[in-house]
Amino acid sequence: MDNPVNKKVVLLITTISSFLAPFMGSSVFIGLPSIGKDFGMDVVMLSWVSLSYLLAAAMFLVPMGRIADIYGRKKIFKYGITIDIIASILLAFSFSEAELLILRVFQGIGAAMIFSTSVAILTSVYPPGERGKALGISVAGVYLGLSLGPVIGGFLTQYYGWRGIFLSYIPLELIIIVLTFWKLKGEWADAKGERLDIIGSIVYGCSLVALMYGFSLMTHGILLILISIIGLAAFVMWEMKIKNPVLDMHLFKNNTIFTFSILAALINYSATFAVGFFLSIYLQDVKGLSPGGAGLVMVSQPIVMTIFSPIAGKLSDRIEPRTVASIGMACTALGLFLFSFLNENTSQEYIITSLIIIGFGFALFSSPNTNAVMSSVEKKFYGVASATLGTMRLTGQMLSTGIATLILTIYVGNVQIAPENYSFFLGGEKTAFIVFAALCFAGIFASFARGKVR
Repeated sequence: MDNPVNKKVVLLITTISSFLAPFMGSSVFIGLPSIGKDFGMDVVMLSWVSLSYLLAAAMFLVPMGRIADIYGRKKIFKYGITIDIIASILLAFSFSEAELLILRVFQGIGAAMIFSTSVAILTSVYPPGERGKALGISVAGVYLGLSLGPVIGGFLTQYYGWRGIFLSYIPLELIIIVLTFWKLKGEWADAKGERLDIIGSIVYGCSLVALMYGFSLMTHGILLILISIIGLAAFVMWEMKIKNPVLDMHLFKNNTIFTFSILAALINYSATFAVGFFLSIYLQDVKGLSPGGAGLVMVSQPIVMTIFSPIAGKLSDRIEPRTVASIGMACTALGLFLFSFLNENTSQEYIITSLIIIGFGFALFSSPNTNAVMSSVEKKFYGVASATLGTMRLTGQMLSTGIATLILTIYVGNVQIAPENYSFFLGGEKTAFIVFAALCFAGIFASFARGKVR
C-alpha cells in the first residue's frame, strides 16, 4: 500500500469522509425549525434529531475502532459507508417523527464506523515524514464541511425543504463507495486474533444512553444520570483489569499532558457544539430570518476557524501548545458570554462578531490541543490516542446537546417554539450560554494544567 496512487486515493477518501460528518451536522442544525414544523415536534424532541445521531456515534465509536483493528479497518469502513448512504436515502423520505429518529441512530452507527477507521487507514498508509501534511489536508475537510454546511443547508432548506439536506449527502457518499470498492487495495488488522471486550462495550454504551435520556427527563432523570455515572465508573475499573480493553486506560496513568488535553477537548466541545442548535432556532424563529439568511450569519464562525487553524497549528510547534490552546479557550469563553445577552432586538453585527470571537478561540485551541495529545504518547499509541480524542469530541458534542435539552426542558417544556413562548426560549438560551461560558472558563485551567510538551 505504499505506491503514490493508492496514497492519493486514501487521502481523497479520508478528506471527503472528514467533510461529510461536520457538513451534515451543521446543515441539519439549519433545517431543525423546518423539521419541527413538518412533524409538529416540541423543542425537546427536536434536540433529539441531533442528539440521537451523536449518541449512536459516541456509543459505537470506540467498539467499532476495536472491531476494525481485529477484523480489518477497510472492511468496517466499507460497511459504515454503506449503512450511512442507506440511512441518508431513507431519511430524505421519512414521514414520521419516530422513523426520522431511528434512521438518525443508524446514520450515527455508520458514522462511528467511518470515524473510527478513516484516519487510522490514512495513518497506516503515510509514513511519519508525510503523515502530518496528509492529516492536515484531512482536517481541512472538517472545517470546509463546517463552513459550507450552514450556507448550503440553509439554501437547500429554503428552496427544496429539509429533505434536500439528506439528498445532498448522497453524491459524495457514492464517490467514496466507488473509490473504496474499486481503488482501495489492501487491508489493515493489526490486532487480528485478539478478542473484543463485549462487556465493557455494553456498559459504556448503556451508561451514555442513561446519561443523555436522564438529561431530557429533568427531575425524573436524576436517577438515570446517577446510574450512568456509576456505570461509567464501573467501565473504567473493568477496562483497567482486562487483558484486551476496548479503551486503554493506561494512557491516562502518569501522563498529565494527555489526560488534561483530553479533558480540555471534552470541555471545549461540551461548551461550543450547541451554539449552532440555539442560533438556528433563534435566527429563524425569533429573528425571522430565512434558512439561507441564517446560514450566512452562522458561517462566519467556521470561516474564521478555517483561516486560523493552520496558523495556530504552526504556532504550537514554536510556542508551548498549552499556552496557545489556553488563550483560545479564553477567547471562546468570552464569545459564549457575549451570547448570553441575546434578545429579540440584538443586531446581526453583534451576533457575527460574537461568532468570530468563538471561531478564533476554537481555532487557537483545537490544533494546538491535538498537537499536545499526539506529542504526549509513543508512536505505537497514535491510533488509540486519536480514537480517544475523537471519542471526547463526540461525547462533548453530545453533552452540549444534552445540557441544551435539559435547560430547554426547564424553561420551555414539551411545546413547539412559537411567538407566545419566545421569552421562555430566550431565558433558556441566556442560561445555557452562561453555563457554556463558565464551562469554558474552567477549561482554561484544565488546558494550562497539562504541563509542557517540550
